[in-house]
Amino acid sequence: MRKMALVIAVLALAGCGEGNQADARKAPATAVSAPATAVAPQWYLEVRGETTQAVSDLSGWLIEHSFVSNVVMENGKARILIGPFNSKADAQAKQAEVDAALVRAKKQNIELLVIEHPVAQ
Repeated sequence: MRKMALVIAVLALAGCGEGNQADARKAPATAVSAPATAVAPQWYLEVRGETTQAVSDLSGWLIEHSFVSNVVMENGKARILIGPFNSKADAQAKQAEVDAALVRAKKQNIELLVIEHPVAQ
């Protein structure tokens, strides 16, 4: 058992410094970027369940099925958002993907809406 723990510790420590060297080399290249001249809106996919208690169940189901979502509180109400997407077409493609997964799972009374949010400056 000790040998197994030692092997795991050695493997974990062996990988600790590898990412830092690669990140250090990449940092100067990514530090130079052109400022954005036009601010385009971002698109989100809002997932609505039938009841308010379904927010945790629905967000948990999305995570289980590899859909990264955020729960946002607006005006005292919880909203589940997937995104942001750079274009409405990207958001609609994800909407079709999530909708297909919901149909396969036989989830009913769940609404998917593509919404637009301006980018905060």
